[in-house]
Amino acid sequence: MTVLALVATACGDDSDDETADEASTQEPAATAPSAEEPSDDASAPATEPDSSDDETTAEDSSPQVSGTVEVFSWWTSGGEAAALDALFATLTAIQPNIEIVNAAIAGGGGSSARAVLQTRLGGGDPPDTWQTHHGAEILGQYAAAGFTTGLDALYREQGWYELIPAGLIEALSHNGDPQMVLAGVHRGNGFWYNKTLLDGQGVSVGDTLSVDQFLSIAADLDAAGIDALCVGDNGIWASAELFENTLVGVIGPQAYLGLWDGSTSFESPEVKNAISIYSQFLDYQNDDHVALSWDQAVSKVIDGSCAFNSMGDWAFGEFLNANLEEGVDFGWVSHPGSHGAFVAVTDGFTLAVGAPNPDATIEWLKAIGSLEGQTAFNQLKGSICARTDCDRGDFGRYHNWAMDSFGSAVIVPTVVHGSAAPAAFQQALNDAITVFVVSRDVDALASELAAAARASGFGG
Repeated sequence: MTVLALVATACGDDSDDETADEASTQEPAATAPSAEEPSDDASAPATEPDSSDDETTAEDSSPQVSGTVEVFSWWTSGGEAAALDALFATLTAIQPNIEIVNAAIAGGGGSSARAVLQTRLGGGDPPDTWQTHHGAEILGQYAAAGFTTGLDALYREQGWYELIPAGLIEALSHNGDPQMVLAGVHRGNGFWYNKTLLDGQGVSVGDTLSVDQFLSIAADLDAAGIDALCVGDNGIWASAELFENTLVGVIGPQAYLGLWDGSTSFESPEVKNAISIYSQFLDYQNDDHVALSWDQAVSKVIDGSCAFNSMGDWAFGEFLNANLEEGVDFGWVSHPGSHGAFVAVTDGFTLAVGAPNPDATIEWLKAIGSLEGQTAFNQLKGSICARTDCDRGDFGRYHNWAMDSFGSAVIVPTVVHGSAAPAAFQQALNDAITVFVVSRDVDALASELAAAARASGFGG
């Protein structure tokens, strides 16, 4: 599958972790420098840029354009909205005569927005630009259907082929032509916790967390009357993400990759073991999970009413928006067992075929891809720059940790956010998880996922 072009490893420090040992045998395709030793390698996001007095900014190089641009997204939570506003501010600074129409639709993971978008596209009423993800989503749902305009000329004009890792570009290109401009790269397998709460319970989280370690901590917290795991799955994708992260953590990134090329079966003993462990995680979730959105679940970690949350690093934006200090009020670690992996969730925007305002939309895409735009956006969103010349000094502890993970871990695609598999499989996963949260039938979930994989043309 095309999306697997994004898969990349880089050799890091020696580790006795089995998945890290497996990753070290592969050829690095995307690396990131350490926070302590910046590198001029241009193969991964966020390195120390060269300084130059005659550096040309996006504002310097763009002639003035007027008009409107309708920006369609699902970024409505506090942290998401703040990051989106930073992109709007970048565009306004470059092109003050462009009017921005914020067409965001609430619903985590795009669960509501994508249905509205599909109706508009099918009816010949596209927004100028919409939020999407790399891999199967942009390529299968939009590019192959003729809804997106190729951006090769823009990439060449802006020098992005030299500034964005080749694996990322390949994973969003149709017939060699990029179909979207990336704003940032999220790490989907984060495990966030209220540090003050855990300190009060005498719990210390190290650099990594195993499944057994988490289950032991969870049992102790449960005995103390504390919800160990916050979940907000009124949009079922959040529980599906908990499953996805658990799957990566239990079977390892290489076997997880095998799910999408058929070399790992969803009915294998290792996958069934992962499903069983996912069920154990659910034993420790908050009772009101069905009533909450993903960001409301993060808010429960923020206010100390539960301990952990498994979520991509868009959660970082919620902590930041609540004025919490990283490493002091809240902490993070990879989802249990998954520290050898980086579950890549990219955010980017398109140029619609038939966009009502193509010139203004091109200026919007330039702002997204600019150094200024990516720095401002990712500082607030929690993701790392897609560009390789962002200054690591402009980012804090979490971002630098994520940059190092991008350079040293096995990069794997997310199915929950549309990259690893076709939309039909994504929907089948959500439907199966909805049933499993109640039934806890391991064999049934494995069988349903295997059947969906076969129906989607891969694995089983």
